[in-house]
Amino acid sequence: MKFRSSKQVSLCAALLLALTTLLHAQSAPPNVTLHLDPVRTAIHWTLAGALHTVHGTFRLKGGMTSFNLQTGAAQGEILVDVTSGESGNPSRDSRMHKAVLESEKYPQAIFHPTRVTGALKAGATQTITVEGTLTIHGADHPFKLEIKVQVDGHDAVATTQFSVPYVAWGMKDPSSTLLRVGKEVAVDVVAKGQVDGIL
Repeated sequence: MKFRSSKQVSLCAALLLALTTLLHAQSAPPNVTLHLDPVRTAIHWTLAGALHTVHGTFRLKGGMTSFNLQTGAAQGEILVDVTSGESGNPSRDSRMHKAVLESEKYPQAIFHPTRVTGALKAGATQTITVEGTLTIHGADHPFKLEIKVQVDGHDAVATTQFSVPYVAWGMKDPSSTLLRVGKEVAVDVVAKGQVDGIL
């Protein structure tokens, strides 16, 4: 019966550890991380009215989300600067911030993604579904987005459209006797950034 030396045992243990680590790395579900660029991201909103339609913008403060390609589990946050909202009319914007958005009290809106459904591949446009929680005007709301994503190398462009039922969510209806406006705001987003983890 032969006995292995301590060096041989140590070498075998090191090789076994390296093999286990390699197999775990190969079997671990891949993650994708998307960093949004505030400078290259555009957020447009539209509020329909009886006499005319109002158009405006918000600015993105920053955003990062990471999700698992196999399980769909996601995390991260996307922040919108509510104080940046404007429609090109200073008087109207002042009323919007003071009476509707109360942006001094609630200066940002935050989306926390929790699950992503769909696949991403380089060089193609795909539609994914992102579920999570939107925190706006001091309250949390379950939120789901259908997003088209174009990936080119490490560059990504994501576009989505959705509605915010601001009155149902506790914000003041700015309608008056002479001017009636819709109770939902339509939002269009074109977000650009960098993506890591896609082969």
